[in-house]
Amino acid sequence: MYIWQQDDWPQFRYDMAALVQLIGEVRKLQGRLLGHTECLDHEASVATQLDTLVQEAIETSAIEGESLNHASVRSSAARRLGLEASGVSPKTEGTDQLVTMLADAAANTAEPLTPETLYVWQASLFPERPILMPSEAIIGGLRQDLHGHPMAVVSQSKHREIVHFVAPPSEVLEEELATFLTWFNKRSPEVDGLVRAGIAHLWLVTLHPFSDGNGRVTRAVADRALAQDEGTAVRFYSMSAAIMRDRSRYYDMLEDTQKGDLDVTAWLHWFLSTLKAALERSLGHFLRTLDKSRYWKENRDKGLNERQMKVLNRLLDAESDEFSEGLTARAYKSIAGTSKPTATRDLSALVQLGCLVPLEGGGRNTRYAIRQPDRKMP
Repeated sequence: MYIWQQDDWPQFRYDMAALVQLIGEVRKLQGRLLGHTECLDHEASVATQLDTLVQEAIETSAIEGESLNHASVRSSAARRLGLEASGVSPKTEGTDQLVTMLADAAANTAEPLTPETLYVWQASLFPERPILMPSEAIIGGLRQDLHGHPMAVVSQSKHREIVHFVAPPSEVLEEELATFLTWFNKRSPEVDGLVRAGIAHLWLVTLHPFSDGNGRVTRAVADRALAQDEGTAVRFYSMSAAIMRDRSRYYDMLEDTQKGDLDVTAWLHWFLSTLKAALERSLGHFLRTLDKSRYWKENRDKGLNERQMKVLNRLLDAESDEFSEGLTARAYKSIAGTSKPTATRDLSALVQLGCLVPLEGGGRNTRYAIRQPDRKMP
């Protein structure tokens, strides 16, 4: 039995006591991230929004196994944000419409979500009918069960087909979708906004209202719920990127929940944990961006050569664990594309100029770290 076949569907239940600590952690991260975004000037803010929109478009497609051209997506996103001059690659209709859908999902948070909106979003994913899409499949409307068979999510394992989920029959979709949208648009104050986003994600993808594109439309709806909860249309983190990093668990959690009863605590815990990971990753990016800005404000007039600036930028842009043990002369040589003697001289000069600090150990295998002024936390 699937969750939608339960007698009390869709009366979802969850243990708030099991979620309250995680919700608090997410709220704290939301506040910290908002504090950092307020430190950005307009140019940096728009650039960060651009990066986030590009990442969301690429990753929500990647979850479904679709690979997009990064330059095309970036060009479409730049156009959407009014940055025509920054577009260096011609857009395609597909990426343009996908980006528009994602931006619309977060931007128009005051408008009620309607069936027509969802139809437009789903149709935007398929400006041209895919070659492998069945001719009976509907674009821009609710699906119809083909040949009397209900829609199923299946995979192949060696010589057998595995059925992961069977969706509700198409004849009940109009009523089921209306029930979902009434709940979504009500925005009951009794339901925490983060919990609402998680339930919306699970509920809509369980209905599976379309012939194709259900996952991407569902994630856009969840993103709207998050934007409504945060009270801002500006997106500085990508939930889809976090889901993609835990894609296997994502599908496992959906399958387990859709085959269970209406207690969705485990699903909500996973959803909130994934949201927390998305916020932490975005916060780390912001901290690196702010550190980099402060660093170059202090060091830009020290007469550094191109090699030195290239390596310093590499260190400043690196993830936290990439150079956790410091930069070696060998790594400098590789990044700068220079000889070992030149690398040694460059490193020595950077230490004398106060751009790098040698780590404990010394000797021939000295390692170096960025000399960064103390960070002021919002």
